[in-house]
Amino acid sequence: MVSTQEKNLNVSVLMNELKQENSKMEGVMQNIKDISMKSNILALNSGIEAARAGEAGRAFSVVAKEIKKFAQDCLDSSKASESIIKSIQTKANNIIALRTVDIAFDTIDKIDRNLFERNCDVQAWATFDAIKECLIQPTPASKKTAEAFMKNIYKIYEVYFDLFVVDLSGEILVAAQNQSQVGRNMSDREWFQETVKTNDVYVTDMYYSSVVEGHTMGYSSPVRNDAGEVIGVFTTRFNWEYIYDIIDRVQTDEKSKLYAINSEGYVIASKDRTEILKTKLTHLKAVQNILSGRETRGYTIEDNQIFAYSLTEGYNAYKGKGWSVIVAETI
Repeated sequence: MVSTQEKNLNVSVLMNELKQENSKMEGVMQNIKDISMKSNILALNSGIEAARAGEAGRAFSVVAKEIKKFAQDCLDSSKASESIIKSIQTKANNIIALRTVDIAFDTIDKIDRNLFERNCDVQAWATFDAIKECLIQPTPASKKTAEAFMKNIYKIYEVYFDLFVVDLSGEILVAAQNQSQVGRNMSDREWFQETVKTNDVYVTDMYYSSVVEGHTMGYSSPVRNDAGEVIGVFTTRFNWEYIYDIIDRVQTDEKSKLYAINSEGYVIASKDRTEILKTKLTHLKAVQNILSGRETRGYTIEDNQIFAYSLTEGYNAYKGKGWSVIVAETI
C-alpha cells in the first residue's frame, strides 16, 4: 500500500517533470517567435522589392503581404502560448506546494503521536505500586524494588535515556540507569516545581542535557497516594534520537529540506544534525506566519523556493509545545 508521503513525493516528481517539459516548450515557442520575426522582416523586404519592380512585382507583393500576415498570426499565437505555459507552471507550483503542505502536516502529526505516547507512559508509570511505595516508605528494599521495575521499563521501551523518582523535597530517590544522580536535589528545576504546583503532567521543550549527554525532553507526572495527595514526582528523559526515525523516513526530493522548529523558530530536528538548536528560521515569511499566529498551515514562495509549513495540533490529551514542521522545496 502506498503511503501519503510516497503519493505526495510521486506527485511532486511528476509536477517537476511537467514543469521541465514546460520549460522545453518555452524554448520551442521562442524559436517560433524568432521565425515569425524573421518572416515579418522577410515580408517587409519583399514588399519593398516588389514596389521597386512596379507592375512586374505586383504578384510578388501579394505573396509578401500573405507572408507578413502569416508571420503576425504566428507571433500572436506564440504570445498566447507563452501565457498558457506560464499559467501551467504557476498551477504546477501550487500543486507541489499543496502536496508539500501535506508532507509538513503528516510529519508534525507523526511527531505529536509519538510524544503523546510518552505523555501517557509517565502518567501510567506514576500509578504503579512500586513507585508509590518507595515514596511512602523510602527504605532500601522499596527503592530496590522500584529500581528493578524502572530498569525493566527502560529495557522494554528503549526510547528513554533514564527514569527517576523524586520526593517532595526534590531529592532523586531512584534512577533507572544513572545511579550517580541519586541523592541530587531537583527542587529548583521548573519541571519539578510545575508538576507539584499544578498536580498535573509537565512536559519540557526539547533541550540538550549534560546529565544524559544528549538532546531530550522531560516528562514529569505527580505521584499520588490513595487519598489523591501528591507525594512525589515520576520523571522520564526521552531520547530525542528516536524522533529522527520519523524525520529520516520522510520522502522528499534530494534538494528539499525539512525542519522541525520550536515555538521560538529554532531548528530542533533536521536531516542535517549540525543545525539543531543553532539555526533559527525566523527570517522566513513562512515561519513569521506561524509565530505571529496568522496561519497554522500553508505555504509561501520565497527566493524561488516553496516553504510549506504546519503547526502542531497536538494529539488527544497531549497539546503539543507550539512546534511546527517546515518543508523547503526548490522551484
